[in-house]
Amino acid sequence: MFFKIKYHLNRILLFLLLFLLSCQLQQSQKNHGILFLENRSNKLILGKTNKNDVLKIIGQPHSKSIDNEDIWIFIERSLSKGKYHKLGKNVLKNNNILVLAFDKYGVLTTKDFYNKNDLKKIAFSKSQTESQLSEKSFVESFLSSIKAKMYGNRK
Repeated sequence: MFFKIKYHLNRILLFLLLFLLSCQLQQSQKNHGILFLENRSNKLILGKTNKNDVLKIIGQPHSKSIDNEDIWIFIERSLSKGKYHKLGKNVLKNNNILVLAFDKYGVLTTKDFYNKNDLKKIAFSKSQTESQLSEKSFVESFLSSIKAKMYGNRK
């Protein structure tokens, strides 16, 4: 009798072990932006591709330059679950940015592709812009002084 229970117990444990391992092997991946951006950018030819071709191949840009409407920016970002030593935290798999510039006729003039290694090399300015919003306006300071006087006389 004990032999049969032990035999079935081994089968159940083996089944549970295989089930749990299969759950761990599945990689969940979160994507943001345009998938396979690098492959799509390789199809673009400088001096030949126009804005309509870019819209057909890649799609609408994520943003356009503030100063110049002829600079388009495309983004691809992929996160995946980490391994055991990362404790399941998200790990950055892809972080690609494609910057396209067009001339006044809509023909592609420059194409810059940045991956996550290139983005680490970009130097950003250390200077900070002072915000004028923190300073009170004349009306706000005037009203706050009147409010302080009104509530200061109460006892």
